[in-house]
Amino acid sequence: MTLKEFYLKNYPNDEWGQCINDVEFIQLLRAVYTAQDVYDVIGVYDSIVRERLFSELANILNVKYDSIYYAWVSSLAEREARDEERGS
Repeated sequence: MTLKEFYLKNYPNDEWGQCINDVEFIQLLRAVYTAQDVYDVIGVYDSIVRERLFSELANILNVKYDSIYYAWVSSLAEREARDEERGS
C-alpha cells in the first residue's frame, strides 16, 4: 500500500490526501533513516499528515511511534552536524 492509498482510505475527508505522493512506505522509512526531507517524499508539508504516516509506519514495523520520530530527528541532527563540518 502506498502512502496515498493508506491516507485516502483512513482519512477520506482530509483534502491533503490527494496531494500525497504515490510512494511506498519503504521510501518513507529510507527517508527517515537517511535524513532525506520526509516532506518531499510525502509530497505534503503538513506535520499532522507526517505524524499519521509515521504512526502507520510504526504499525507496519511493529515499533512505537517514538522510535520512528526519534530516528528521524536524530538523522536530521547528524546531517546538520556534517553540513556544519563541511562549512555548508
